[in-house]
Amino acid sequence: MKNIQVKIKFLTEKKLFPKYQTIGSSGMDIYACTEKPIVISAGETAKIPTGFAMAIPEGYEAQIRPRSGLAAKFNIGVINSPGTIDADYRGEVQILLSNFSKNEFTVNPNDRIAQMVIQEVILANWQETEKLPDSLRSEGGFGHTGI
Repeated sequence: MKNIQVKIKFLTEKKLFPKYQTIGSSGMDIYACTEKPIVISAGETAKIPTGFAMAIPEGYEAQIRPRSGLAAKFNIGVINSPGTIDADYRGEVQILLSNFSKNEFTVNPNDRIAQMVIQEVILANWQETEKLPDSLRSEGGFGHTGI
């Protein structure tokens, strides 16, 4: 495993650091930094504050992903999953949490609402061509191997 330094700036009195829950975790839990509960109605999406901004080193990004427990137990997810936080973004990290269930869902202060993974970025250099190399798959897509 590789370790990098990520600068974090807290925007409230609460200091809810993203946290790895186990030694083998690749994703850090992100917490709701709210004073009051936020109710997300069935079929709705809410922007949940985390109370922090960060400076990710150049060459890296943060990916925001749903927590499996919220998805499995309550049908709650991150609508733009994975959400990308670029290295040059300095605003508050906020989570677009969606309620795919038929019931209201309440996000309480300090609830774990998403996961964040720090990932290296690979930049593509485009090379225009008239013909792409052949492959076994060719142009087959969207279920071409069956369901």
